[in-house]
Amino acid sequence: MNAPVLFEEKAAANGMRFGIATLNSPQTLNGLSLEMVDLLAAQLDTWANDPGVALVVLQGAGEKAFCAGGDLHGLYRSMQENTGKSGWSNAYARRFFEHEYRLDYRIHTYPKPVLCWGHGIVMGGGIGLMMGASHRVVSEASRLAMPEVTIGLFPDVGGSWLLNRMPGRIGLFLALTGAQMNTADAFFAGLADFRLNYEDWPKLLASLEEQPWAGQVSGAAEDAIPPRSINDGLLRRALTALEPRAPLEGGHLRQHSFLINSLCSGNRLDDIYEELAALKDHEDPWLARAASTMLAGSPGSVRLSFALQQRMRLRSLDDVFRAEYIAALACTAHGDFAEGIRALLIDKDKKPRWNPAVMDMATDAWVQKFFDEPWPEGEPHPLADLGKEGR
Repeated sequence: MNAPVLFEEKAAANGMRFGIATLNSPQTLNGLSLEMVDLLAAQLDTWANDPGVALVVLQGAGEKAFCAGGDLHGLYRSMQENTGKSGWSNAYARRFFEHEYRLDYRIHTYPKPVLCWGHGIVMGGGIGLMMGASHRVVSEASRLAMPEVTIGLFPDVGGSWLLNRMPGRIGLFLALTGAQMNTADAFFAGLADFRLNYEDWPKLLASLEEQPWAGQVSGAAEDAIPPRSINDGLLRRALTALEPRAPLEGGHLRQHSFLINSLCSGNRLDDIYEELAALKDHEDPWLARAASTMLAGSPGSVRLSFALQQRMRLRSLDDVFRAEYIAALACTAHGDFAEGIRALLIDKDKKPRWNPAVMDMATDAWVQKFFDEPWPEGEPHPLADLGKEGR
């Protein structure tokens, strides 16, 4: 039970099976370490190639979180060991971001249904795991966010792709403010497909053992319905059968969507920043907290998040992961990421010394270094093969 990820298989009545992967670090709110990433990636490959496995379930141990983020302590140690060096010199960060992004992309393109149980806290790296799943399920206690601005990073794990596909300009708002979403917000933002009361999760798992899952049958007729389509439908039916009858309570994003779209509609970050900053005295505590979080966050992260949103607007998912990989490595070398982790998790003084300290210094010219390839000339991008499968 001490393994960082637990794997088990459940048999259905017709002999087909489904796999369950449980992030097993409840003491860190199931924060995603490199070891967990590698274990998940290997097991997902095994299940993808097993014709007897119909689908995969992702869940987190404990009652508080599916996954609250990535391995910030490990990344902090690696940055301390490589102070003054380029991001490319940080071997741990190179491995962590490459492996994490490959895993996230694998889930997006997985050949079988993936059910992600997004109960409790889902942030950062947890969003990366959840957003690629085919069946994303939230509970009444789900709280989702991409609060990287508070630690000197940016919404990565494909966030530059995901946020650009949300309604209106709410994706940009979430990137700049790290605002927290409740269950209703998750649906409005396109982060959830189904909801389930926490107490009904065991009932759902039990019902999955009763479904007539389809398998990969050799010699099947060309016009036969693919097993993936059948199993997607069966999983949807099982989820809707347990959907809560009580209507969803209102979400902040929908309530304030007109205001958010208006404030974030411009193309100049300085104007948007000023408009959002004025919300710190808003009568709605949620909006006021969002503005205060942005103002306390890294000005460099705000600029980088905005630049990524602008530059990645029409890019493919694999292109976005490649751009984010370059930006993430740059973050490990340019100070604010390490300083943000220090202030939040190491010294816990919550008094980060950002550099640049104010938005006026985080200019368009300043942010360019986060898009410059750090590896030796002539070497391929470590994620060059993403999106090339089957071409």
